[in-house]
Amino acid sequence: MISNELHEAINAQINAELWSAYLYLSMAMDAEKKGHRGVANWYKVQFQEEQDHARIFMNYLNSVDAKVELKAIDAVPTEWPSVLDMFKETLAHEKKVTALINNLAHIAHKDRDFASVNRLVWFINEQVEEEDTARAMIDAVEAVEGNKYGMYMLDKELQTRTYTQTTELTNA
Repeated sequence: MISNELHEAINAQINAELWSAYLYLSMAMDAEKKGHRGVANWYKVQFQEEQDHARIFMNYLNSVDAKVELKAIDAVPTEWPSVLDMFKETLAHEKKVTALINNLAHIAHKDRDFASVNRLVWFINEQVEEEDTARAMIDAVEAVEGNKYGMYMLDKELQTRTYTQTTELTNA
């Protein structure tokens, strides 16, 4: 049985994941408005991934007979000075999410709730990937900074990114 503390923390995490999705959708819209279709596409994929993360947490709560409580999603920023600023904010945000996930793992471990610990391992690994990807995007944008053709080519490359639903949902 899941503790009240972990139950409440996972419900808060669901809200955080949905806020993340909303943030990335906002970044996609800003990038698209500024003519960066590839960057917009990259963020639209992130938007879908964050929704998946929320759904995985919701499915988990349902599987342990705990109530999912959806709360209002706070407003997100709607404009960024540059693509580089978007990706820097993405990395900072993913670091915050990593801290939230680590806190969930701490609570589950403290509770000796090994089923929840096991469920959270996937999210811990996912956050390593999310931060690494954000750092790589910062490096890529910095590499072409000031080079319009370079940014054009990077943007074209980012248009090819596609969404693939995580096996955590397809196997559920």
